[in-house]
Amino acid sequence: MSYAREINELNNSLADLNGGINVSFEFFPPKNEQMEHMLWESIDRLKVLQPKFVSVTYGANSGERERTHSIVKSIKQNTGLDAAPHLTGIDASPEELKAIARDYWDNGIRRIVALRGDEPPGYAKKPFYAADLVALLRSVADFDIAVAAYPEVHPEAKSAQSDLINLKRKVDAGAGHVITQFFFDVESYLRFRDRCVMVGIDAEIIPGILPVTNFKQLGRMAQVTNVKIPNWLARMYDGLDNDPATRNLVAASIAIDMVKILSREGVKDFHFYTLNRSELTYAICHTLGVRPSENPADCK
Repeated sequence: MSYAREINELNNSLADLNGGINVSFEFFPPKNEQMEHMLWESIDRLKVLQPKFVSVTYGANSGERERTHSIVKSIKQNTGLDAAPHLTGIDASPEELKAIARDYWDNGIRRIVALRGDEPPGYAKKPFYAADLVALLRSVADFDIAVAAYPEVHPEAKSAQSDLINLKRKVDAGAGHVITQFFFDVESYLRFRDRCVMVGIDAEIIPGILPVTNFKQLGRMAQVTNVKIPNWLARMYDGLDNDPATRNLVAASIAIDMVKILSREGVKDFHFYTLNRSELTYAICHTLGVRPSENPADCK
């Protein structure tokens, strides 16, 4: 291949970064005052990018549930962003879930991420699945409901096909969007998207993007979530344990390449797992052409 062709391909690649994508961000409830300060700094930094929504994760204990409720309402009131709480069926009765949903609706929250939740050891209650929660939410109000999916198969699923059937149940129950677990094998997402179409799942399949700044931590997360770590990814982080600056550059480069490839495959919406940090996510979005609003009123 000629040098001129290489330059032309590089120019075309750079031209692809034209901002033709939509983004959303995930946060988690802070556990102390310092973490809360970091969270709000991140929200203030990222809100100018006009995300379609921001989500806040939810734990299966009352303390974390209350933090989620409080933060979601504060985000809505203080920024005007479309804030979507995670909600699980674990450790709450259907009536309690209905009360939580009504409270959200009364506070202007119109979007919810509906999940089964992780069953703790010794959990003896009757299973209450995500599809059940979606149906319950639909019975309360006309929420815009998102559910989760695993391109590389849920760790508790009997098979890839049964996992897909379960996802279809959630969509048939009334979910309008699907957010995937993070992944690094782009082909796994594309194959999963094709399989969703084949079984009649017509909801939007939003890829979850995790910029990796701590490779050792990723290994622990991947074991729990059944995410495959490609050999090439391990090589990229080899020798960088004590080099956070280079790790950030590698993380940004990988995330940008993934979004570019998926965008060329017709994907326009991307969900970023921020881990409550804004700098890297903001830099990635900026490089991809996502620009701050020019109207201050859009960034309350």
